Amino acid sequence: MITSSIHRIEKEDVPALHFPAEPVHWSDEHRRLRDGNIARATQLGNLEHTKSRIVFRDNEGLKVVETTVWAFDADNIVLKKGVTIPIARVVEVDLL
Repeated sequence: MITSSIHRIEKEDVPALHFPAEPVHWSDEHRRLRDGNIARATQLGNLEHTKSRIVFRDNEGLKVVETTVWAFDADNIVLKKGVTIPIARVVEVDLL
């Protein structure tokens, strides 16, 4: 887990956030791990309704939300009610 200050939010608050267009820069290995965790979180979210912890960066800093991941595509992670987080802004995804 990232050790800097992270602000916990509810998934209902995500649509009010502003995400810069530029991606968070990480190594290729970090991106592979993150993307694998997104896929696993989606699978477990749909099969077992397992929640995940998603750490991401908006225009103000690091945020974390604990919720079920329902889907993802090349650009976004999709949460309940169509709430999305840009994958390019995701730092980490952990299964709970």
